[in-house]
Amino acid sequence: MRLLWAMTLACLALPSTSHPEAKIVVEEFRVPHEGGIEIYVRNKRPEGIQTFASDRIAVLVHGATYPGNSFDLGLAGKSWMDYLAERGFDVYALDLPGYGRSTRPAIMEQPAEDNPPFLRTADAVKALGTVVDFVGKRRGVERIDLIGWSWGTAITATYAAENPSKVERLALYAPVWIRTTPSLVQVEGKLGAYRVVSREAAEKRRRAGLSEDKALELMPKAWFDAWADATFATDPNGAGETVRAPNGVVLDGKEYWSAGKATFDPAKITAPVLLVVGEWDQDTPPYMAQSLFPLLVNAKWRRLTMLSEATHSILMEKNRMLLLRTVQQFLEEAPPLPEAKF
Repeated sequence: MRLLWAMTLACLALPSTSHPEAKIVVEEFRVPHEGGIEIYVRNKRPEGIQTFASDRIAVLVHGATYPGNSFDLGLAGKSWMDYLAERGFDVYALDLPGYGRSTRPAIMEQPAEDNPPFLRTADAVKALGTVVDFVGKRRGVERIDLIGWSWGTAITATYAAENPSKVERLALYAPVWIRTTPSLVQVEGKLGAYRVVSREAAEKRRRAGLSEDKALELMPKAWFDAWADATFATDPNGAGETVRAPNGVVLDGKEYWSAGKATFDPAKITAPVLLVVGEWDQDTPPYMAQSLFPLLVNAKWRRLTMLSEATHSILMEKNRMLLLRTVQQFLEEAPPLPEAKF
């Protein structure tokens, strides 16, 4: 087994595949899922291209609290989806059921305490499977790349462990693993079907472990406001100030990660794997990625990268290009050469 280890504290060089002048096409889909649910999927790709190889198709999966719009937030004029599409990728971002522009189950219109938590990790994996099958059929491919963020890493990794033949490469940004520190996602009182998160709570959480000056240096207020305006607008009940999020993941946090159990067996993942984490991440601290890395014993190859001056939300921070370039290099580079004979 060839192991690749990188502790990245600077920008990485990439193959010269960028075509920033290319026009990007945007499409939106509502993909039918079980129980009458429709999953919202956003697609970006270079204009004029309809055929893509498996290793040039990527699906991005969001975390526990907010929908997938962060992947297409044009900070400094460019989103992560733009960045991928400019480099010849056919890229998709989904909203899981109960999030964003996907169908919200009827229980989300009832008081949260009237129903138990819904959309657990296993349910999210099924939703991802629906989207992977949709993309595979649309492009006529058997395998695609998966990119997960936070809870999205547990979803994509679980899917990859259960469906190794369908995953080309697996990139896990802020990976979730066995927890030995308290979670920043806390729900007071009875754990109902969903929780309501305010803009104020979101801003407080993003500053965890940082001084006010450092937090503003990493994510200028204008960037936070742009993200918050776009994100909180996705919930029609929140008046732009609150957003509802399913509590299935919170229950999984108590019954799995905080209880010393995982939702997947790392040894069942065979695709190449990238683990990338910010050095100041308080939500999924670096020890999680460091603990998970050696367990990926059957991955074709694997890499662990730590990014300097970065938190859980580096995607919206000044050093965001470190994340984009790190993941892009992983997706584009050739497999390691066979071991040399001496």
